[in-house]
Amino acid sequence: MTLSAPSATDFFAPVKDDLKALTQNLKDLVGARHPILYAAAEHLFSAKGKSLRPAIVLLVGRATMLLQNSRGELTERHRRLAEITEMIHTASLVHDDVIDLAEVRRGVPTVNSSFGNRIAVLAGDYLFAQSSWYLANLDNLEVVKLLSKVITDFAEGEIRQSLTAFDLSLTFEDYLEKSFYKTASLIAGSSKAAAVLSETSSAIAEEMYLFGKHFGIAFQVVDDILDFTGSTEVLGKPAGSDLKQGNLTAPVLFALEEVPQLHGLIAGEFANETELEQAIALVKGSNGLAKAKELAKKHSRMALSMLECLPASPFRQSLADLTNYILERVY
Repeated sequence: MTLSAPSATDFFAPVKDDLKALTQNLKDLVGARHPILYAAAEHLFSAKGKSLRPAIVLLVGRATMLLQNSRGELTERHRRLAEITEMIHTASLVHDDVIDLAEVRRGVPTVNSSFGNRIAVLAGDYLFAQSSWYLANLDNLEVVKLLSKVITDFAEGEIRQSLTAFDLSLTFEDYLEKSFYKTASLIAGSSKAAAVLSETSSAIAEEMYLFGKHFGIAFQVVDDILDFTGSTEVLGKPAGSDLKQGNLTAPVLFALEEVPQLHGLIAGEFANETELEQAIALVKGSNGLAKAKELAKKHSRMALSMLECLPASPFRQSLADLTNYILERVY
């Protein structure tokens, strides 16, 4: 019998019960007063991904609550924070799909392809607005500031990505900053927010922020590698989609350092499908993917080091296992 490869959800066991009610709660939070928006939300949350971000919030919440009580019991505010985090993440995906004209995400039709761009934009706006409302009701100013900054960062990341499409002057610093805005900011902000709600020291809360930051960057770099090595079935979108849109990621930036021919293809913005295929082959044939893996490994190690401030527990172990799992996706 062939054993299936592990998935991220295999490491959620310590918070499995906490995650069970998440989907229904999310639908209830959006509310049934707007039938079309509710239908869009039901479509989103019924087909949602691996609940990675709320799982991290719950794991960090329980791991840091161990400093307050022996069982690591969560408060209702931790649970609401996990729901808010998933709402913010989902809202950003809805808007991303509109911008990218995406028809499918994770093998499921996108909101814009099912309901049209107008409803998709409104659904994304509504989710952001609802998440802001529930965030304010947590009555914790520091948490409100952390998550409000995340929403700003999402917009900043999308704007930067649009403005730097096919831009050969893009630096690694630009790339890492954009990766932080688009992916790591939410994981960092919500991880710190979970620690703040556990009333830990400011030092531990900051380490949780850095854990989320480096975890998120490693996660994004691995996603960028999979854009070249993953199948359409795994990615939920055609391989090479990012490069086709002129999104110069870590593998491309590393490849550009050693393959002069790639410069011309990118500068010409791929006049046809053959040029895109040629560019993908050049990236794959270079050391770009190997160097990108090393970059992901570096940030993964930094994320792991931030967990050392937490007491040993199944919750800390799951966070460490998830961090290691990020790299396993490309091996």
